[in-house]
Amino acid sequence: MSDKILVFYGSYRSDRMGIRLADFLVSRLKQRGADVELIDAKVVNLPMLDRMYKEHKPGTAPAALEELAQKIKAADAFLFVVGEYNWSMQPGLKNLTDHFLEEWFWRPAAIASYSAGRLSGVRSATAWHGTLSEMGMIVVSSTLSVGPIGQTLGPDGEPMGEGGKALEKMFPRFADDLSWWTEAAKAQRAKRAPPY
Repeated sequence: MSDKILVFYGSYRSDRMGIRLADFLVSRLKQRGADVELIDAKVVNLPMLDRMYKEHKPGTAPAALEELAQKIKAADAFLFVVGEYNWSMQPGLKNLTDHFLEEWFWRPAAIASYSAGRLSGVRSATAWHGTLSEMGMIVVSSTLSVGPIGQTLGPDGEPMGEGGKALEKMFPRFADDLSWWTEAAKAQRAKRAPPY
């Protein structure tokens, strides 16, 4: 059975460039045989956090929240495509993730960052690493950092130029690392239920 991976993307901007990286990752993971779905925070459009999913009585959560909770629970792994706003994380994606907690537990997460500049969103990736770990995910050591994104990926999410060549070269190691941890976590969850 193929690994079920959710790719999360969080920009709410009208001229968003990071969707190119999200599209690239979804395409390449599908080529490797994974069952992949893009979760776009702007499309899901959860309200600012007032009540977490677990704080709703069973059957009373808003439909979008319930649907996403079920997808997260059914996933084997997560991939977060993160941009950088003022040295930190995008609020749209952070708001989406904060609606959940136990639903994330005991699954690996990978981080791919991007920016319009040469630092490639790495400060955001660093902030996300600790956050995702605190939320009960195993953050894999391999990361992807893409920048300047407009010179690395075209509007169709396909690599271009020297940056695109570098991305294509880095992707297999990144995907292999996520795959290894995905299989390890699946095996552990099959052996025993999480302790809480």
